[in-house]
Amino acid sequence: MRCNTEVVSNDAASFFRTGGLAPSLDALPRNCTTEFIQPDGKPAPSFRQSLRTIPNFRNALSVLSVYAQTIAILALAVNFHTPATWVLAFLLMGRAHAQFASLMHESAHRLLFSRTTVNDFVGTWFLGFVGFTSTAAYRRVHMAHHRTEFGPDEPDLALYANYPISRASFRRKLTRDALGRTGVKLLRQQLRGLRSPEMRIKRTQLKILAVQVVLAATCIAFGVPLLYPLMWLLPYLTVWRVINRLRSIAEHGGMTADADRRRTTHSVHQGALARFFLVPYNIGFHLAHHVDAGVPFRNLPRFHEELRKAQYVTETSEFPHYRAMWQAAHELPLST
Repeated sequence: MRCNTEVVSNDAASFFRTGGLAPSLDALPRNCTTEFIQPDGKPAPSFRQSLRTIPNFRNALSVLSVYAQTIAILALAVNFHTPATWVLAFLLMGRAHAQFASLMHESAHRLLFSRTTVNDFVGTWFLGFVGFTSTAAYRRVHMAHHRTEFGPDEPDLALYANYPISRASFRRKLTRDALGRTGVKLLRQQLRGLRSPEMRIKRTQLKILAVQVVLAATCIAFGVPLLYPLMWLLPYLTVWRVINRLRSIAEHGGMTADADRRRTTHSVHQGALARFFLVPYNIGFHLAHHVDAGVPFRNLPRFHEELRKAQYVTETSEFPHYRAMWQAAHELPLST
């Protein structure tokens, strides 16, 4: 096993404050070259080929499973009809949005199905539009994020920059999300696309609206007309927004532009509860995903394990759980 002793930095200037949580170059583990991992952390060619196999059948089951779980949650809430079950169902519907978004993200990378036409059709109509998202538009923006994290074309810089912040600022952000203020603001911005002079944007928004009308009509047809606004739209505007912010912070909060992905992307140990509610479908293995964005989600744990064996990731460079990561993200004593 041969160890690499050189770490290359490529910080990019930004009017946002970045790098507040990025490890120093000296603090990074000196990763090693192994049979499977190259000096920059990327998988060796033969290993990469095995990692990039897309399990079409299992992924199809995952898509069906998301729908089955969502329907089951709603059916149980309607059947039992108690305050406790409705509250639990409401929270789980936020998780449902996280599940749809995670699989949509996989489709945006064209890793959900090996046939592009199937991948794009399912990702667009059964995952993206259902979750108020154009998968094609998301793909265009998201690829800019992967080309250079924190670079000049970074689309989500506002989500990641300026950390760490104060506890008060952190609390204000989550309160805005939980009360739906962030979600309503973003939804209003999206709905403006219906009046866009660009027909492509207008048509896409009309398709999203049509899918939402179908979902609402289905609830009406089953005699539960309030199910759509209260148990689909409202969790999207509230619970999902909290999940999305917490996950975004845990992915890139306070990091910086650099050639070494360990300074652009956090690594957080994946606990069972987090995998269930916050980061379904292995989307929490985000450092491995950014080292090689062509690895399907089912193979990310295997890739991450090899990165650990190569000392690209160690216990000292990985947060032990999400609470520790968020604690580091709001440790400033003064409001910002």
